[in-house]
Amino acid sequence: MSVRELVVLGTASQVPTRHRNHNGYLLRWDGEGILFDPGEGTQRQMLRAGVAAHDLNRICVTHFHGDHSLGLAGVVQRINLDRVPHEITAHYPRSGRRFFDRLRYATAYRETVELREVPVDADGDLASTPSYTLQAYRLSHPVESYGYRLVEPDGVRMLPERLAAHGIAGPDVGRLQRDGVLGGVSLADVSEVRRGQRFAFVMDTRLCDGVDALAEGADLLVIESTFLDGESGLAAEHGHLTAGQAAGAAVRAGVRHLVLTHFSQRYDDPGEFERQARAAGFEGELTVARDLLRVPVPKRS
Repeated sequence: MSVRELVVLGTASQVPTRHRNHNGYLLRWDGEGILFDPGEGTQRQMLRAGVAAHDLNRICVTHFHGDHSLGLAGVVQRINLDRVPHEITAHYPRSGRRFFDRLRYATAYRETVELREVPVDADGDLASTPSYTLQAYRLSHPVESYGYRLVEPDGVRMLPERLAAHGIAGPDVGRLQRDGVLGGVSLADVSEVRRGQRFAFVMDTRLCDGVDALAEGADLLVIESTFLDGESGLAAEHGHLTAGQAAGAAVRAGVRHLVLTHFSQRYDDPGEFERQARAAGFEGELTVARDLLRVPVPKRS
């Protein structure tokens, strides 16, 4: 049975707290694991969350500030220590290659796993699999930063009442799906498009076109909300979003489930992020992330 869920490994911004580790997020998607922004301490958080190095297939780094990347060294070495049997692909801004190299080879270890680097330097598609297309879009932050987005290909949903009206049943349904036409009846006559699911990951950024492109139509949007709305000036100065700005982007994009994360250490009331997101008009499912939380991708509507 396929699993699609977000495993939250850490939710703190620049400084970790007693209850919040630095960033780290694992997306389980149909047997693959995509690790986003492994901040300091990610390897231990993986252990606490029941995530193994063998679960990883991709690593996606949005940018090279420490709270989003300092855990990369430990994760890479653990992958090699555990002799993960499959290739792992790493995506990161091409302008930060020197930082990736330093983290990848921070100390001596034996390389046993093929880690393929596919840097990002433009908006658009990064990789395609039968299960998803991985995309990246540029964000607005003091250092080059990209957000990531998974788009499942659209499928087909068969309509039983139309099949019955045309007298199609049993093995003939499969033949129609395979061939596209059966006895003068086309697949379009007895089916409708099943929209593919979409996941978006938006970290450190001001509001910009990239935020809207990533969030558009997302079933699950994970987005930073470092500050509360009263600190909007500080947020803009440092290239971040407030809770209200993040929620406003979700409203414009038609997001179904919004996950707020990447909180400043100055705040000790997570409920205020939810209150401000609701005040901004977001009416869908809303989660204020906490460490080790699991968030399922919403079932198809």
